[in-house]
Amino acid sequence: MESLPPRKLALIVEYEGTRYNGFQFQIGVPTIQGDIERALAKLTGERIRIVGAGRTDTGVHAKGQVVSFSSFSTLSPDTLIRALNFYLRPDIAVKAACEVGNSFDARRDAVSREYRYQILNGPTPSPLQQKFTYFVPGALDTDAMNQVCQCLVGSHDFASFTGPTNRRTVREVYKAEVSREGGLVVFDMVANSFLRKQVRCTMGVMIRVGLGRLTVEEFQEIMQAKTPGLAAPVVSPYGLCLMKVNYPESKFSIEGN
Repeated sequence: MESLPPRKLALIVEYEGTRYNGFQFQIGVPTIQGDIERALAKLTGERIRIVGAGRTDTGVHAKGQVVSFSSFSTLSPDTLIRALNFYLRPDIAVKAACEVGNSFDARRDAVSREYRYQILNGPTPSPLQQKFTYFVPGALDTDAMNQVCQCLVGSHDFASFTGPTNRRTVREVYKAEVSREGGLVVFDMVANSFLRKQVRCTMGVMIRVGLGRLTVEEFQEIMQAKTPGLAAPVVSPYGLCLMKVNYPESKFSIEGN
């Protein structure tokens, strides 16, 4: 009897990234990809390489990371979720799973990613929130920050908001918005894809605008300079979270995404 061919599966994964050296596998250090692949190996007995929709940096969290992989496993999605969560550490959890077409690729098929950065804006820090927020004691002018957001929307060269790179630095930003929820100032940004440290570099400059240390016009000058590393400082990764990855419905549709 011939064995069945491998099938393609996709997972929605949530993680608290504090203890990890980012998503992408690296030898000798803890990574999200490494831990998920180890859990899959224990469950299936296969050496599986997963593809993630976003290569989140060291310390960055995710609520809606999407990964895809091929496996000979015949486990149902519900069983796969329960079994993987048994093998994973408590700071990583599979939230949903489904079978997808063989051509599906979590990274290449994504049409946009949604990131959120949270700032704790008040007179005192919060030990209970320090893993998930960036503390800024000075009062932030969210109106000025939203003026900056208007500069970000559209297709722009964001070279100033990343380090030296050989990659193309033009990105399409669909949404950039700052809101205040009590003591939290929340920055939401949606784009087709992101450069390394782009959101944190953007946030560092926006905070300077919000504190009155930089004008909107000076922000525009930094953006128009297209000079790698010009946007500074690069703020803490702990306030950053990959919220959701979006796909054409024909490619990937799953509850929780």
